[in-house]
Amino acid sequence: MAAQTTEAMSKLDGSYPLHTPALIGHQLIVPPVSDKENTPVPTNVANPAAEASDDENGVAAESGAPTAAKKKRKRKPKKKSGAKPTKQSNPPRVPLSTLFPNGQYPNGVEHEYVNENTWRTTSEEKRHLDRLDMDYLNDFRQGAEVHRQVRQWAQEWVKPGMGLTEIADGIEDSVRALTGHPGLEDGDNIKGGVAFPTGLNINHIAAHYSPNAGNQMTVSKDDVMCVDFGVHINGRIVDSAFTMTWDPIYDPLLEAVKESTNTGLKAAGIDVRMCDIGEQIQEVMESYEVVIGKETFPVKPIRNLNGHNIGQWKIHSGKSVPIVKNQDTTRMEEGEVYAIETFGSTGNGYVREDVSCLAEFLLLRRLILLTARMFSLRHCPRCAKG
Repeated sequence: MAAQTTEAMSKLDGSYPLHTPALIGHQLIVPPVSDKENTPVPTNVANPAAEASDDENGVAAESGAPTAAKKKRKRKPKKKSGAKPTKQSNPPRVPLSTLFPNGQYPNGVEHEYVNENTWRTTSEEKRHLDRLDMDYLNDFRQGAEVHRQVRQWAQEWVKPGMGLTEIADGIEDSVRALTGHPGLEDGDNIKGGVAFPTGLNINHIAAHYSPNAGNQMTVSKDDVMCVDFGVHINGRIVDSAFTMTWDPIYDPLLEAVKESTNTGLKAAGIDVRMCDIGEQIQEVMESYEVVIGKETFPVKPIRNLNGHNIGQWKIHSGKSVPIVKNQDTTRMEEGEVYAIETFGSTGNGYVREDVSCLAEFLLLRRLILLTARMFSLRHCPRCAKG
C-alpha cells in the first residue's frame, strides 16, 4: 500500500490543485505542494471545490491517480412529528378524545342545591352514593363539550346567503367528527353522534324544521333563525339550541329567551313543580319588548311549546316543562334529565302544525317504504318535538 502511494504521488506535477485530498483504500492523503509554495501542507484538510468535482465525476484527480470514488452521504428523512393536536380545528374535525386524553370532560355550570335539598350537599353518605354512579354523567359532559365547540364554530361560520342544507351538513359533519362516530359502520351511530335531525327554523317557523335533500332555502341578513341540534354519547342526549340574527333590532328578543332559559335552569331541581318553573319563565320573558319601525311588540312565550325530560336514546321521555303559568303540579324527580326550552315570539304566542310539512313527511315515508333503501333521518322534517 505504501509503495503504491509513493508511486502515485511521484507522477503528480505542479499543476495538480493544491491541498486536494484523494481517498485511497482507507487512507486520506494530500498531494505535494508545488515548488512555488514552501509552506508545509497540513494533513486532513479538504478542498471544497475538489470535493465537489469528485462527487460529480467519481474520480479523485485529473492525473489518473488510483483513487476510489468518494461516498455520498445519504440524507436522513425527517421524522414526522407525532404530536397530537392540542386545540380544535376550523372546521371542527379533531375528536374530543384527542383533546381530552384522560377521558374526563369539563363539568360545565353547576347549580347548588337550595332549600330542602341542601342536605344532599352536606350529607357525606349521599355524596358517596352519588360518586358511585358517575359514568353516565361523563357521557353527558362529553356530549355537552362537543355541542359547545360545534356551536361556537357555527356561530362564527354561518353567514347570510348560506343554504339551509349546507348549514345542516356542516353542523352534523362536525358532530360526527368530534364524537368519533361517523356512522359508517353498522351500529356506530348507536354509540354516539347526531342525536336528531338539525332544526333550522326561520322567522315564523318556531321549531322542528329540517331541510330536505335539494332544499333551496337560504338565510338572509334580515332573518331570525333558531339552530337546534343534538349530540349523544351512548344514548345520553344533549339537546340545545341557539338563535342567530344579523340585525340588532332583534337583540331584545334574543336577550329575552336567553334570560328566560337561565331563569328556568335555576328554578329546576328535585321536587320542584312544573307550574312553578313555567311561572318564573313567563314573568321574565314578558318583561321584554321589541321595537320594529314605529311599532312596539311585547315578547310573548309560545304557550304550546315546552321543555321536556330526556331518557337514554329517547328525546322525549314523558314529562313536559311549561314556559307559562299553569296548573301542572307534576314534580321533577331525582335522576331525571331535562331540557329547559324557551320560545319567545313577537306574534300571538301560539303555534300550529304546518300541514305541508306533514304531507311532505308522509310522501317521503311512502317513498322509503317503496324503494326499501336507507335514508338519512336528517332529510325528514322533525315533527316530534313540541
